[in-house]
Amino acid sequence: MNENLIIMNANPVVRSLQKMPNEFTKDDIIGYIEREGIEMVNFMYPGGDGRLKTLSFSINSRQYLDTILTCGERVDGSSLFSFIQAGSSDLYVLPRFSTAFRDPFSEIPTLCMLCSFFDKDGKPLASAPEHTLVKATRAFREVTGMDFHAMGELEYYVASVAEQKFPAIDQRGYHESAPFVKTGDFRQRCMHAIAQCGGQIKYGHSEVGNFTMDGLCYEQNEIEFLPVPALDAADQLMIAKWVIRNMAWREGHDVTFSPKIIAGKAGSGLHIHMRMMKDGKNQMVENGMLSEAARRMIAGMMDVAGAITAFGNKNPLSYFRLVPHQEAPTNICWGDRNRSVLVRVPLGWTSGKDMCHEANPQQPSTCVDTTDKQTVEMRSPDGSADIYQLLAGLCVACRHGFEMDNALDVADRTYVNVNIHDAANAQRLAQLSSLPDSCVASADVLECQREVFERYDVFSPDMVDGIIKQLREFDDADLRSRVEHNREATERLVHRFFHCG
Repeated sequence: MNENLIIMNANPVVRSLQKMPNEFTKDDIIGYIEREGIEMVNFMYPGGDGRLKTLSFSINSRQYLDTILTCGERVDGSSLFSFIQAGSSDLYVLPRFSTAFRDPFSEIPTLCMLCSFFDKDGKPLASAPEHTLVKATRAFREVTGMDFHAMGELEYYVASVAEQKFPAIDQRGYHESAPFVKTGDFRQRCMHAIAQCGGQIKYGHSEVGNFTMDGLCYEQNEIEFLPVPALDAADQLMIAKWVIRNMAWREGHDVTFSPKIIAGKAGSGLHIHMRMMKDGKNQMVENGMLSEAARRMIAGMMDVAGAITAFGNKNPLSYFRLVPHQEAPTNICWGDRNRSVLVRVPLGWTSGKDMCHEANPQQPSTCVDTTDKQTVEMRSPDGSADIYQLLAGLCVACRHGFEMDNALDVADRTYVNVNIHDAANAQRLAQLSSLPDSCVASADVLECQREVFERYDVFSPDMVDGIIKQLREFDDADLRSRVEHNREATERLVHRFFHCG
């Protein structure tokens, strides 16, 4: 199986070492660096702003290389995270060999690795976003006996000089092709680079949003990933955002993952798909139907959905996106193939039909097990999210469903099979709870439900305190109504958060 995965793997480190990333050792990394003439090593790690930071090493000897790979290096934690005090701010960063990739942008041959944080006692930093996700997946496995997998739909706008030829139809860019979209080639170059950096991509396409403003054309794109263990999913999304921004900078574009950049146009989300795995089998489907385990998982997300926004919607513009009639959720409910709900159960290839044979009669009919494809999708998060916190929060929420005595009742009560924004369904809408409408409201919900996230020592109290403080400092409880008809104030907000996350 591994041989098949290696042959077509886009990551040159995998092909050179002839082993999968989770098998990489320190000796593998040193050997690769020596054989390939690597001259620099970059340690990369997320800061409190959700963006990757970089510490670069110029390799001067094998002994020095061995030392940094074994012992890591010191960094100033107080400059990275608001919850760390300057008086005791030293942290260690240690590379995770499984994340190794060649820097696709550096002229100097450079190998990059993502890092974990450790405290002064050599223990994983309790409040580190990456370690929080590790703790969340560990607790999920202990409670449920299953592994938590995830993947993201990364939406973003590319801004470039407006072209007059083959104009796109406003807000009709979904899956459009060139020449009616102009940045498809850019997206493909990004996908190629992300794959070389280890990203397991499902597909990419143009998205709904497109508009022209101030001489610039804004085109919305999406790159969607394959479901993998949650930590791998978070790492891949972090690297993908770094790649897209670097590619844009080098090609003269601007890129934003901001949840909203203009009123009345599609905002950008970071939808997260999830599944539960046991012994290599997807546990989301049973007898062609959504399993009881999946419904418990959904119930947990329904119960703490408001608190999830504290991890996945981290600036005031997030709540300009979460409004009715924009294919973004506003109420706490779930449904099948329904884009007006918070948690959607997408098509999962459960029909049992051989569609390949139907489309290609010359192809012999076969019976293929497609149950591994079924996921559920959380639609509220956006590009402002701290990706590790978000996936950790979702993992906790899904575990919480297995700890709720009334989980199946909650799942039944919050199920919706209609468009809740249609006037005809106003009565059903009135029965549903609403998502928070501001950072302040999200902080309040997290404060009330923090025990769920702190259970099993997953989220540290310091981290939760820091998130609540950060959100409340925006003081945005009535911001939407205050700036609704104030274009200058809205533009200031957009400019402030254009490069969020």
